[in-house]
Amino acid sequence: MSVLMDVTTVTLPRHCISTVHAHLRSVGREGNEGMALWVGVQQDQHFAVTETVIPAQRHIRTGDGVCVMVPAEELHRLNVWLYNSGLKLLAQIHSHPGRAYHSTTDDAYAVATTVGCLSLVVPNFAREPFDFARVAAYRLDGKANWNALPSAALSRMITITS
Repeated sequence: MSVLMDVTTVTLPRHCISTVHAHLRSVGREGNEGMALWVGVQQDQHFAVTETVIPAQRHIRTGDGVCVMVPAEELHRLNVWLYNSGLKLLAQIHSHPGRAYHSTTDDAYAVATTVGCLSLVVPNFAREPFDFARVAAYRLDGKANWNALPSAALSRMITITS
């Protein structure tokens, strides 16, 4: 049985990127972070993203900043749906108001928690066009650490399809 850590190549339809970017930009215009997920099927070392999921989410603003949270009941619904659909969660994508990085909150409250999952952080509330060179990318290891994935490695891993 293949595990996500085995994945070395990903095909990602352009419309899945457009859906994520439109959502992040829309909530960003209101001054909020947004969250989206890429799901699909794995065959050995290849993962084919088949769709973008925009989960139910709460946009939170405090004196310390902003964050996005996916409620527990939505996480449960997503897990049941993924299981019943035979799909896997490959990546979580969320926005930040400024620079792209994985915060301690991002580490502690990740939606993608399977070893090998990706976490992508889009800067500036997604105001600029989506570009892997501007995204901060991380991959979850077996010790529950999010390790930075250089943009060149991310670009080698992911092929955008039409």
